[in-house]
Amino acid sequence: MKIKILCIEDDQEIGTWLHEDLTERGYKVTWLTSGEGAIKQMEDSDLVILDIMLPGLDGFSVGQRLKKEYPGTPILLLSARTAIDDKLQGLHFADDYVTKPFHPEELAARVEVLLRRFEKISAPYIQLSHLRIYSRENRMIDLRTNSEITLTAKQLQIFNYLLRHPNQILTKEQLYEAIWGSPYLEGDKTLMVHIRHLREKIEQDPSNPQIIETIRGIGYRVRQ
Repeated sequence: MKIKILCIEDDQEIGTWLHEDLTERGYKVTWLTSGEGAIKQMEDSDLVILDIMLPGLDGFSVGQRLKKEYPGTPILLLSARTAIDDKLQGLHFADDYVTKPFHPEELAARVEVLLRRFEKISAPYIQLSHLRIYSRENRMIDLRTNSEITLTAKQLQIFNYLLRHPNQILTKEQLYEAIWGSPYLEGDKTLMVHIRHLREKIEQDPSNPQIIETIRGIGYRVRQ
């Protein structure tokens, strides 16, 4: 059965090539030029590609409603806006964010990652650098030594949360509140200490981390 993608994009040129490119990759694509009627299509959709600048209700409003009604369906946000505030606003409900202009291969890769993360398609493992990660089994192998890496419960929670949001910059506040379930207090070093210990276990060079990146002044990101 084909994966079904709902594309909401009012720009005719972008909408046309999105529809053609994704169809050629084997997806079944439904293309809408506004948010009207989107909720009716959601029951039959595995993923949504949503533009922010839409006629009538903007993408933020449409996306929030779709996510509230269908939290298990991933939303990939498209925008010509590059301001960090717009990205953070979008990521309150969206699962990934792509800035225009973008390459078709980048979009296709982001789509595949979201489909795997939401288990719309299955993948036996994720590979990052020298790590082979079996997410469903909470198991990780260091391919350099072929040995298993053991993480503490909190380290595992942090790493899994970052892996569920690949390529996204997650703020310290987002991470802390997601893992500890309470508001982050400025100056609290708890998250930083856990990430330092996590890096000591998974990075080839913890002093120059390549897997968990620090985004200065904001938070952290895992590239995938």
